[in-house]
Amino acid sequence: MKKPLLGLMAALMISAAPVANAETIATGDLGLIIERAKGSVLLVDQSERAALARIEGLGDLSHASLVYSPDQRFAYVFGRDGGLTKVDIVKREIAGRVVQAGNAIGGAISDDGDLVAVSNYEPGGVRIFDADTLEMVADIPTDSKTIGLVDAPGDRFVFTMWDTGETWIADMSSGKPEITKITDMGENPYDALITGNGRTYITGLFGEDGLTALDLWSDNPEPIRVLPNYGRGQEEMPVYKMPHLEGWALAGGEFVLPAVGHHEVLWIDADTLKETGRTKTHGQPVFAMARPDGRQVWVNFAHPLNDTIQVIDTVTKEIVHEFKPGPAVLHMEFTPRGHEVWLSVRDAGKVMIYDTQTFEKLREIDADSPSGIFFTSRAHRTGL
Repeated sequence: MKKPLLGLMAALMISAAPVANAETIATGDLGLIIERAKGSVLLVDQSERAALARIEGLGDLSHASLVYSPDQRFAYVFGRDGGLTKVDIVKREIAGRVVQAGNAIGGAISDDGDLVAVSNYEPGGVRIFDADTLEMVADIPTDSKTIGLVDAPGDRFVFTMWDTGETWIADMSSGKPEITKITDMGENPYDALITGNGRTYITGLFGEDGLTALDLWSDNPEPIRVLPNYGRGQEEMPVYKMPHLEGWALAGGEFVLPAVGHHEVLWIDADTLKETGRTKTHGQPVFAMARPDGRQVWVNFAHPLNDTIQVIDTVTKEIVHEFKPGPAVLHMEFTPRGHEVWLSVRDAGKVMIYDTQTFEKLREIDADSPSGIFFTSRAHRTGL
């Protein structure tokens, strides 16, 4: 009896040998950078601070974002031309692509990773796709431009209408969309975010002062007005670039929000949604992003003051550092534990890497008109 068993073990060892010798590729240290002018993405390694490969053929990336599959292998890139492109970062190639609309404005992936949803300006509405095949599984027309599309726990997607001021919750847990509609969210919502615990959804308003929040833990979410007297005001102020609300910071127990049309960021208690302070800034903020530990918030700005970064200490709410990386700083991304930050400096054709404690520049990476920077650690965060 022993000889057949030994023979079987030897055969198993031989058959396993090629797998043992195969190259192992880990994705947790990787990321993609949007190269908006070329329709390409740059694959980077954050530990090596280096570019690994360029993947081309993704269409119009002039306003692009992406999400990752739970295993961090695939990125789903949402292009302005309505393109949904699946990128395999292990094979460093496009794994699938569909042009699903005329003008798209971002997307989200379900919490189980099975579904990818795309938010559209033209023809409006949200379309939902199988993450493996990119076959459409649901088409949700809204008769409006849709903004602020995020994932929520329980196979749900939440999104808001620019034209009608409604927020819809699409529950996909049964395999087809079951829609809950919340009206009276405000005039011309322009973007939205969801907190990392999936509870609070907040929209920014362009057509009136203030913001609107929803408690998604409620059985019947009702609009909650936030800062109803704050915004562009009765005398409209020029807005050079709309803030990106997914760049809002949650630092400790406070939100740090870029103000629309004002040279300041706002501080709001995350529990009560009441204002707790304001910090004057260099220009109109676009992103106000918290270092992962919450101790710092890094802020970039709209044109023509977009060559500058300011760093705010979240304890004192004061600016502790200011510097000018170069022309057109478009985006920031922290390494998962926050010891470094990567900045895309579009008009310099560089991605610049800084130590967040000493503010020392550590390295530059050449990139063609870089904009969004997305590390694979986003795969495990709700709303990103």
